[in-house]
Amino acid sequence: MTERTISLFVDSTFASPYAMSAYVALTEKAIPFKVATLNLEKNEHFNADYFRSSLTRRVPMLSHDNFYLSESSAISEYLEEAFPPPKFARVYPSNMRERARARQIQAWLRSDFMPIREERSTAVIFFNPTDKALSQTARESVDKLFVAADYLIKDGNAHLFGEWCIADTDLALMLNRLIINGDDVPAKLAAYARQQWQRPSVRRWVDQPRSP
Repeated sequence: MTERTISLFVDSTFASPYAMSAYVALTEKAIPFKVATLNLEKNEHFNADYFRSSLTRRVPMLSHDNFYLSESSAISEYLEEAFPPPKFARVYPSNMRERARARQIQAWLRSDFMPIREERSTAVIFFNPTDKALSQTARESVDKLFVAADYLIKDGNAHLFGEWCIADTDLALMLNRLIINGDDVPAKLAAYARQQWQRPSVRRWVDQPRSP
């Protein structure tokens, strides 16, 4: 599988958590790629040409030698197969069961926690925090997140599975919706998320220039 002609379509504000996940996966793989931006406020993702490629009208979308793929976890799984170790870095654990667990975590973070995503959107990370208190429904969602994350993150471990994988970035981002906004987060989980946030591939996304 060749590396040529790889593009990643992302939102022009660089605020999508899913675009961030795909961007980090590509960066970790050290695969040369171009970034193409879409202004979602102007509905550029509803453009007919984009729809025919993405099928979902969402970002991110990967373009690789006339193959188009949307949905961030599908993109990271594709990259792991198209550009496998040892030539390219891993973005999933080498152990089959840990790899399955990482994919479970990714799917769970994308399908659950809607109250957190609504009340602590990524705008609080990349633009401005909010002083609005979490609703009871959101607090219940936060409690569920904390219980599971506390179980998954073993004391003293920097990563979920001994070494970094893309699920670490996704989990840290969910936690950082709260941490960066100033909400109370258990010390162990906050330390884990802050350390993940310093990873060079993550910083490349976080430090992107953004208009107010």
